[in-house]
Amino acid sequence: MSGAMFTGTAIFDLLLPGDSRSLKAKRSYVRPIVAALRRFEVSAAEVGALDLHGRAQIGVAVVAAEAAHVREVLDSCERLVAERPEAELLSVRRRLYGEED
Repeated sequence: MSGAMFTGTAIFDLLLPGDSRSLKAKRSYVRPIVAALRRFEVSAAEVGALDLHGRAQIGVAVVAAEAAHVREVLDSCERLVAERPEAELLSVRRRLYGEED
């Protein structure tokens, strides 16, 4: 008997404040967001726009036995990022993978 497994990913494209023109300043905005996301028991990291000042892409991944739980966790992550006053959420790309994928 095998258990079901679902994975979900999301990439958040962020516009950072104007003073994030150095990598050090950029990290000062990205690190707290990544740390806050990890409280949802997801894997989270800066995954794109690494060399672009003023922009960041943060990826999260979650694994669960039910697709609904994956969606709930990704929804919570999206709300957290959208509510951060120090960054503007420009777009979100989400994927859900099931047993057939």
